[in-house]
Amino acid sequence: MTIKTILAVTGLEANDDDLHLAAELCGEIDGHLSVLVLTIAAPAPAGEYAAMASDIWAKERQEDIERLRARTEAVSKLVAALPVPGDVASDYVEQAWADDAIGRRARYADLVLAGPGLQDNPILWDKMLEGVLFSSGTPLLLVPQGVTPSLRPERVTVAWDARPEASRAVRAALDLIVGAKEVSLALVDPVAGNAVYGEEPGADLAAYLSRHGAKVSVDRLPSQGHSVADVLCRHTIDKAADLMVMGAYGHSRLRERLFGGVTKSMLEQPPVPVLMAR
Repeated sequence: MTIKTILAVTGLEANDDDLHLAAELCGEIDGHLSVLVLTIAAPAPAGEYAAMASDIWAKERQEDIERLRARTEAVSKLVAALPVPGDVASDYVEQAWADDAIGRRARYADLVLAGPGLQDNPILWDKMLEGVLFSSGTPLLLVPQGVTPSLRPERVTVAWDARPEASRAVRAALDLIVGAKEVSLALVDPVAGNAVYGEEPGADLAAYLSRHGAKVSVDRLPSQGHSVADVLCRHTIDKAADLMVMGAYGHSRLRERLFGGVTKSMLEQPPVPVLMAR
């Protein structure tokens, strides 16, 4: 997939680091920067004191709307001064609908940047992840703190489990994979001969990517009692990869939240920039 539009989401208190990161990525690909400035509305008061608090609540919401207008104007000036083309939209939504609002906007982008600047706002961060991964069909680029991402990676690790989510991630990152000097297909505890991986795990994907011109090696990794996420992180670091590509939420969100999972681990501690798709 050719990337031409990158979306960054920001809130009232977020710093502008993510916007600059997204702009740098757009500069690499002659792309367009799209920014969504989003404010989650204060919840309505409830309980026996709701009537007494309603005036305070209404005032708080009006102040948030005014702050959103000011923040949008500031972001618009910032984007106008950047060396890449861009647009800015804003939205004021109830918390229950914030992920839908982000998902709708993300449908008109090729990639959404999930940078560290938004993580200081946990509610908006969670809504951004849910909106992109579950409501847009658009891949997400997760960037760790202190790391400068690139859309021209030299070494890529593909976390391959032969699920549809991983397949979508590979297709979303195909141009990046083909352009890399080294691509490692990392399979953890694959079972040869079953209905998922086939007779030679990783061989079908390697052949598919090779036909596109990618320089691929297949690495079948034993977990040896470690979690899949830990094995993938260690392998990615050992390979000095610039990017990891993986499918998101191969299991249900509830199972991931209750028992953990690869997606949850990567969202919390990505070893390098991670391109996720679902």
